[in-house]
Amino acid sequence: MPSTVIVNARLVNEGREFESDLKIENGRIAKIAAQIRPGADDKVIDAGGRWLMPGMIDDQVHFREPGLTHKGDIATESAAAVAGGLTSFMEMPNTKPPTLNAEALEAKYAIARGRAWGNHGFYMGASNDNLADIQRTDPKATPGVKVFMGASTGNMLVDNPETLDAIFRDTPVPIITHCEDTPMINANQERYRAQYGDEIPVKFHPDIRSREACIKSTRLALELATRHGTRLHVLHISTADELALFKAGPLADKDGKRLKRITAETCVHFLRFQREDYERLGNFIKCNPAIKDGSDRQALIKALADDVIDVLATDHAPHTLEEKSQTDYAKAPGGLPLVQFALVAALELVHEKKSSRARIVQKFAHAPAQLFDVAERGFLREGYWADLVLVEDEPFTVRREDVLSKCGYSPFEGTTFQSRVAATWVNGRMAWNGEQLVGTPRGERLTFDR
Repeated sequence: MPSTVIVNARLVNEGREFESDLKIENGRIAKIAAQIRPGADDKVIDAGGRWLMPGMIDDQVHFREPGLTHKGDIATESAAAVAGGLTSFMEMPNTKPPTLNAEALEAKYAIARGRAWGNHGFYMGASNDNLADIQRTDPKATPGVKVFMGASTGNMLVDNPETLDAIFRDTPVPIITHCEDTPMINANQERYRAQYGDEIPVKFHPDIRSREACIKSTRLALELATRHGTRLHVLHISTADELALFKAGPLADKDGKRLKRITAETCVHFLRFQREDYERLGNFIKCNPAIKDGSDRQALIKALADDVIDVLATDHAPHTLEEKSQTDYAKAPGGLPLVQFALVAALELVHEKKSSRARIVQKFAHAPAQLFDVAERGFLREGYWADLVLVEDEPFTVRREDVLSKCGYSPFEGTTFQSRVAATWVNGRMAWNGEQLVGTPRGERLTFDR
């Protein structure tokens, strides 16, 4: 692989923004210095003062393969991800078949080999009847075990109290949870169905999948984790109320040692949308848990700044346009395609003076690497893999024809963002040149330092 020298860049890394050059050799970052003299055979890229960041690590995506590939697949969704500056992803187990044992886990890695544009890890799933498989999980094989403590598809809702307790007691890897209380959601939905029949207006989605359902389930997860000393990561926090349950402070110290065993995540859509947007976007922002009030949105933005929220992710979950267009509330699925525009959506907080580039990089790159023990990724460090994203502050407007996800639409259509992704490198090779994909998929299986 020829060496590449990126010159005249403004690096964003580990709390700093600084001017520097960066050299890539054999897929890794070979040197970071104020001035690097290129060799005769080096490829030189002039960043022209644009922002060079570590590639983002998305710890929560649904890429729909195997079994749901009419919605998306590993190739199409990872292509959209690298176009958005997301160079690594961790994919969820609720596929068909679900990822409930080591054999299913390895089968997903085999599917991704040679087809994933980004680096990848796959979660083991939990059910009411696979405790033995969870107990035998190889800590180096998966970022964690996903526990649906709320509504899910198939048999992946863990609602047996004894099983749930044992999973928190015995899991050898971090537990990640979807926290919503199913009985409360079902009761809420029946009340609205009694009034509206099948065509419940989607604006009531945050009342059906209510904040009370989130809070009750999150409290249970934290109680179990505290009792057993579990490493717990609560996904997609959507309410201001839940934030009081988590501790403020950095995820890790300056040497990378983790300071928290219980962590929280929110998603880009909770920072950009609020209840009033259902009138305009309807099912296109229907997701689980639900997007809630403007006050929740503002509280989540502040929680990022205060280090109450540790990780920023997407929960990318594409559905077909036909599925999203259904008027039957219960049949219209929840989930948004987000990976292609998630980073630039997050960077809007910088342009709005509500965050900094360094903080976005911390939450979207450094923290996922630290939390899941990802080896040699998530930072701009000499010797680390060269997963990079170059961002320029140039406005662009999202158009449907630009969407790379198989579903072919985005909730951000018509939105003008103030930054765009000018290039993405995965393992030292350019994968996106700002206009189109470059080369072939070269994502690698993530490794975990455990």
